[in-house]
Amino acid sequence: MKKIFKIKIFATVLIAVSLLMASCTQDILQESPRSSYTPDYFQTEEGVQGGITYLYSQLRYIYGQPYYYNSLETGTDEYTYAQSADGNFKDSDLSGVGVINSDSHPSSIPWDNCFPSINTASGIIENAAAVGLSDALIAEARFFRAFDYFLLVQTYGGVPLDLGAGNLKFNTSVSRTSVRNTVPEVYTIGVFPDLIQAVNDLPITARLTGTVTKNVARLFLAKAYLTYGWWLQNPNNIPTYPDTPRTDPDGHDAAWYFQQAYDLAAEGIDNPGDYKLLDYFYDVHVATNDRHAEMMLYADHTEASTQYGGYASGYNGTDPGTNTSVWMVTSNYTRISVGGKSIQREAAQDYGRPWTRMAPTINVFEETFADKTLDSRYDGTFVSTYRANWDKAGDTNSATGANGLSIAPGEAVLSYIDYNPAVVYGDNAGVGAGVLPGRADYVINLNEINRKNYPGLWKLGTYRTDNNGGLGEPNSAVTRPYPIAKFSEFYFIAAEAAVKGATTQGGKSARELINVIRARAGKWRFDHNGNVPKLEDNSAAMVLATPAVVDIDYILAERSREYFGEGYRWFDLVRTQKWTEYASSYEIAGTNDTDHSPVTVSRTIEKYHYLRPIPQGQMDKMLATDAEKEAYQNPGY
Repeated sequence: MKKIFKIKIFATVLIAVSLLMASCTQDILQESPRSSYTPDYFQTEEGVQGGITYLYSQLRYIYGQPYYYNSLETGTDEYTYAQSADGNFKDSDLSGVGVINSDSHPSSIPWDNCFPSINTASGIIENAAAVGLSDALIAEARFFRAFDYFLLVQTYGGVPLDLGAGNLKFNTSVSRTSVRNTVPEVYTIGVFPDLIQAVNDLPITARLTGTVTKNVARLFLAKAYLTYGWWLQNPNNIPTYPDTPRTDPDGHDAAWYFQQAYDLAAEGIDNPGDYKLLDYFYDVHVATNDRHAEMMLYADHTEASTQYGGYASGYNGTDPGTNTSVWMVTSNYTRISVGGKSIQREAAQDYGRPWTRMAPTINVFEETFADKTLDSRYDGTFVSTYRANWDKAGDTNSATGANGLSIAPGEAVLSYIDYNPAVVYGDNAGVGAGVLPGRADYVINLNEINRKNYPGLWKLGTYRTDNNGGLGEPNSAVTRPYPIAKFSEFYFIAAEAAVKGATTQGGKSARELINVIRARAGKWRFDHNGNVPKLEDNSAAMVLATPAVVDIDYILAERSREYFGEGYRWFDLVRTQKWTEYASSYEIAGTNDTDHSPVTVSRTIEKYHYLRPIPQGQMDKMLATDAEKEAYQNPGY
C-alpha cells in the first residue's frame, strides 16, 4: 500500500557534517551544497556519497534541537519546566499546566526527520553497489536506517516500513496513504538485520573522525536487543500500538534478547577499536576535549566553518540544525549582581545564553547526586558556582558582596550549596539569595531552589576559541558536537542485561561492570566549581559503597548520574517501564526569586504516554477517513 511520506531524497540544501581530525583537514567528509537532487543524480557515485554525508548531517536536526531535547528530559525525574517556559515545555511536564497531543511540536521532530533519512539510506543501499561503493560504505547507510527505525519504534511504537515502494525500498514518489507495522516487525525487519550487517561490514577503525564503526553498530544492536527484551517482557502491562501480541516472529523470548544484549556489550568492551573510557569523568565533558575517544557518535558542529557547522557563526536562533539545547536549562544568571556589577553573558562553558525554560528538580540534588564529595559527577555535570566575570567587559574592579566582603573578578558571587540551616535569605544578589557568616558569596540551598534560579548544566555548555580575552559571542548557537553515544554505555547495557537474567562472564557481573564506571567517577583531576586542580582518587570508596546486589533501580540511578541532562532519561524510564514510578511527583519552589519553600508537584503519567502521538501534520496529509486516521493515531491522543 502506498504511503503519504513526502520523502526528501536529500535535504533541499545539503549541509555536510564536520568529522574533524585535530589538524588533518583532508580527513573530513567533503561535499558540495546543491539546491536540488533528483533520483538520477542518486544513481551516481557522487550522489550516493553525498547521501552518506547527508545521513551524518541529519543528526543535527534531532540531537541538540532544543524542543526535542525538552521532550526527553522535561517530565522525567531529571527536569521540570522553568519560569520562562512556553507551552512546549509545560506540555511535556504532565503536571496539569499543559497536555501532550498530536500538535505538540517536540513529538513531531523524530517523525519528520527520520523518514527522509531512512529513505536516503534505502537509496544508498539500492544504488551503492552499482556505482562501486564498498560494503563498508553501504554498511554506514544500513547503520543509519536501523538507527532511525530504532529511534522511531521507541518513540511511537510500530511505524511504516513501506514508504511507498515496498518494505525498506527507496521511494521517489509522493503518496497519501500509510500503514503502520507492528513493533516486532519494525525490530525484526527494520532494525536487527541492518545492524547485524553493519556489525559484520563496518571497519574496526573509523574511516574518518566521527564516522561509524563496527563497535558503534555493536553498541546500538546491543541496546536494541535490550530494549526489545523489555518490550517482550512488558512487566507493567504498558499497551503497545498497533496492538499485537508480545511475541517474537523469530521465536525468541525476552531472556534470549537479554543474553544477546549482554554478549554484544561484553564483546564491545573487549574489542574497543578506536574507543576507550577516559580516565576522568571531567575530561568526558570539558569542552576543550571534544571529539575524544569515549565519544562514539555525535551530531557535529564546529566554530571553524559555517558549511560544516550547520549555521553561520554568530547565529542566535533555535532553527533546526542548531545546537541550542543547553540554553533551555540555563537560568538567567546575568541577573546576579553585587555592588552594581552583574555577571556577564559570556561564551564560556559555565555561562552561555540563558533561556530559563527547564529546571532540575530538587530530588536530583538530594537523591541522584546525594554524594557530591567522593563522586566527581555532580561537579562535572552542573554549574553550581557563578563567578564574577565583569572584567571580561573591561571592569577590573572588585565589588562588595555578602557580609561587606570584597569580590574580585574570578571569585564566587553566587553558590548553590548542600543544605545549611544557617542560610538567611533576603533580597540579595538580585536573585533572592541568602548569606552565611564569613562568606563573600551569596548562597542558595540546593533543596530550596525554585523555577527561576537553579544550577546550570556545565557538561553541554558553550565553548568558543575566539573570545580573545573578552565575552565573545555568548548568544551564538553552541559550536560543540552534541553527544549521542559513548563507550561507557557498553558497561550499562551489559549490567542491565545481567540484572535481567543474562549469564555473565568472569569479571563482568552487573556489580563489577557498574563498579568500573563508579571507580572512574571517584577520580578527580580538577574541581570545576572550585576552579582549582584537585588530584584525588576516591575510587576504592566508591566501589565499596556499591550495594552487594545491583538491581535495575540502582542501574537507573547510575545512568542518571552518568548521563544526566543528555537526553537519555525518557528512553531509560520508558524502556524499563519505570517512568510513572520515578516521575509522578517532584519537588521545587515557585517562580519568584524569594520563594525558597519547596512544594511537591504531582504529575499524571498515563500508560498511553509511554508512546508519543503521531504528528498532526502526518494525519492531515493522509487520504483517509476520520475513522482510518483515528485508527492510525496512538490511542489516548
